[in-house]
Amino acid sequence: MALKTFKLSIVVMASAFLFSCSPRLVGTWTVQRFETTTPGEQGVSLQNIGTIKFKKGGSGEKNINYNALGVSYNDQNPFKWTWDDDKYVTIEGKDTQLSKTWIIMTNKRTFQKWKSTDGTNNIQVIELKK
Repeated sequence: MALKTFKLSIVVMASAFLFSCSPRLVGTWTVQRFETTTPGEQGVSLQNIGTIKFKKGGSGEKNINYNALGVSYNDQNPFKWTWDDDKYVTIEGKDTQLSKTWIIMTNKRTFQKWKSTDGTNNIQVIELKK
């Protein structure tokens, strides 16, 4: 009986550890700012463009809408996410500008700031607020 209790305790502690690695991210966040800049050029900065919901287990939902430079953008697709060492967040999904690995610049309970590139020389910054 003691061995069974011990094994159960190990499983519970391991599960708690796995889910505690990203407790700040789980929940619904407002995309407070999304900015794209190219070195030497004027950038585009958008405010309050929607929400991103990060669920336990690595899934999520986006509800992002904006108009910029005459182009409308609507993203309500599900996605998968992973959290790596409080340094990186990777978002995987179809037809989304957010699908990439992001460097975590600020990691607070109610505020996240991430930075990435789009592979062509554009730098993207996203700020999330709970």
